[in-house]
Amino acid sequence: MNPATGGIGVLDLQGGVQEHLDHLHRIGVAGQPVKRAAELAGLAGLIIPGGESTCLSRLLTIFGLREAIVQAHGHGLKLWGTCAGAILLARENVGEAPYFGLIDIAVNRNAFGSQLDSFNCEALAPKVAQEPIPLTFIRAPKIVHIGTKVQALLELDDYIAAAEDDRILVTVFHPELTPSLAFHRYFARKCGLNVAETDNAGLDPDWTPQSWTRFSPRV
Repeated sequence: MNPATGGIGVLDLQGGVQEHLDHLHRIGVAGQPVKRAAELAGLAGLIIPGGESTCLSRLLTIFGLREAIVQAHGHGLKLWGTCAGAILLARENVGEAPYFGLIDIAVNRNAFGSQLDSFNCEALAPKVAQEPIPLTFIRAPKIVHIGTKVQALLELDDYIAAAEDDRILVTVFHPELTPSLAFHRYFARKCGLNVAETDNAGLDPDWTPQSWTRFSPRV
């Protein structure tokens, strides 16, 4: 598999699958829903979206995707976990057993509390964009520790909200629920794909919270 020539898959088990596909479409990258191990073939990267991490881990095991993703990652597949996806990729999950354990970070699941504690804000991630990026946090975890080979991309107060190593990106917020395309562009470039360079927050003036509905749910 040549990871620089494929599109980007979105794990299609739970969470903002259609929203991620919409953002990939807007930056000119082919998006592929992934429900089966065979659908990983030829992809440059895979997005593991938010949802409920315990449910996602069970579905990954039921669909036989856990080992397939680990194996594909070992052969060059780049990974991006958003919110619950970041929890699953973390090497340490405070008070719980890790799932993939592929990136050297520790996360505190549901650190912000209940659904009522969800919020929006803006923050600067200089390596991703030179302008503040809108962020949406929904029952978000916190990254409370990173290893020596992991770089923090965005820090807020007493925690890290986005981090990466050479092959994995993690964000505890939901870029797919905002008009900003900055993190999707950043991940596409990390995957070796050609996307337009931009230093701004990548706000798409045509985006609305219902934009994702152009992608009909797949059975």
